[in-house]
Amino acid sequence: MTQIRPFCGLRPVPEYAAEIAALPYDVMDTEEARQILNKNPLSFLRVTKSEATMSDCIDPHSQAVYKMAKTNLDRYLSDGQMKKDTTPCYYIYRQQMGQHIQIGLVAAASVEEYRENIIKKHELTRHDKEQDRVNHILATEAQTGAVFLTYKGKPEINTYVLSLMGAKKPVYDFTSEDGVQHTLYVVENLMEIAELTRLFEDVPVMYIADGHHRSAAAMRVADELGKTPRHGSNEEYSTFLAVIFPDNMMQIMDYNRLVKDLNGLSMEEFLSRVGEKFEISELENGPKPEARHQFSMYLTGKWRRLTAKEGTFAADDVIGSLDVSILQDNLLAPLLGIKDPRTDERINFMGGIRGLDALAAKVDAGAYSVAFAMYPTSMEELIKVADAGKIMPPKSTWFEPKLRDAMVVHLIGEDE
Repeated sequence: MTQIRPFCGLRPVPEYAAEIAALPYDVMDTEEARQILNKNPLSFLRVTKSEATMSDCIDPHSQAVYKMAKTNLDRYLSDGQMKKDTTPCYYIYRQQMGQHIQIGLVAAASVEEYRENIIKKHELTRHDKEQDRVNHILATEAQTGAVFLTYKGKPEINTYVLSLMGAKKPVYDFTSEDGVQHTLYVVENLMEIAELTRLFEDVPVMYIADGHHRSAAAMRVADELGKTPRHGSNEEYSTFLAVIFPDNMMQIMDYNRLVKDLNGLSMEEFLSRVGEKFEISELENGPKPEARHQFSMYLTGKWRRLTAKEGTFAADDVIGSLDVSILQDNLLAPLLGIKDPRTDERINFMGGIRGLDALAAKVDAGAYSVAFAMYPTSMEELIKVADAGKIMPPKSTWFEPKLRDAMVVHLIGEDE
C-alpha cells in the first residue's frame, strides 16, 4: 500500500511561472547555469545552482552557496513572485514533448516507504552528491527538486486524473525554450484529495525513475531533524517532493557512451577484437540501433552496427542481459580498459535527447576516439531490476522530458 499526502506547495504566481521554472540542477554545469541566468535572471537556478549567482571562484559546496540559495528563495517570496498555497493540495503536472504526453501527480511521498523499499530503487548513490542535497535541503528548508516516481499504471487512476483535468482550468500552461509544454492543475477540493489518496492506497509499490540522490538525501534529513521532533510523526520532513507517473506514460531515451582513446590498440586491432563478441555490419537504415542487443559504433568518421553474439550474455540475468551491461562486459572493460564507468575519466556519457549527430561531432572534433549509441533501456527492464532488488549499471536510463524545478516546491521549515 502506498501512502501519499497533499501539501501546501510554494509555487510561482502565474505571470512568472514560465520565467521561474527551470531545468534540474544536475543536467548542466555552473557556467551553463550562469549563461541561462544572464538571459533570464528570474530562473529558479538562482536557488538550485546558486553558485552561478556568485563569484567565479566560489566552491559550489561551500556553506556560503547553500546560504545564498536560501536568500534567493526567500527573495521570490518577498518580491511576490512566488506564493505558498494556504491549504494542502495535490497538483497534476502534464508535459508534452512532440507527440509524447505524460501526466503525473505532484504529491508528498513517504520517507518511511522509501526506507522500507515500498518505493524501490535501481541505482547506487554517491555520498558526495547525497551530502550536497542534504546541505541544500537543510539550508533552504525546502525540497526544491522533485523525485521522478513511477508505478504500474492503473486505469482507474488515469481515468480519475483525466476527469479532474477536464473539470479544472490550469494555473500554468506554457512552452519552455526546449519546446516542452508544461501544464499544472491544482487539486484543492477535500473530496478530490481524499479520492486520490484512496486510489493510490491500491498501488502496492512505486519505483524511482530519476532522483535517487534527492530521495536518499530526504531520508537523511528526516533522520537528522527527527532527532528533535517538534509536532509528532507528520512533520513535512518525513515526506519528500515527488511527481508520480504511470509506467505506460514514461519515455526512456538512449544514454550513449564516448571513450577518449582505443586503449593502445590500432583501429584494425580494435575492430578485430570487437568482432570476437559482436557481429559487425555496415549500417543501411541510419545509425540508431533498431532492437535490444544492438549497438551503433562511430569510429573514424563511420557508423557501424554491432550485434551481440550468442553466448556473450545470459538472457535470464536481469542485469547481465541489459544492453549497458553487454557493452560494458564484452567491450568497454576487456578491450578499452574501462573497469569502472562511474569513476574512469576516459569515458563520458551523452543523453539521447542531444541526437546522434552531436555524438559523432564529439569524435570528429578529436575529443574522443569512439562513440557507442545504445538502444534505450525499457521500463519493463527497470521494473524487473528494482523488483529483484538489483542495481543497474551507471548511466542506464535517460528520461525525457525533464521535470521543471519550481513548478511546485515542498517546504519543510518549522512553520510548516
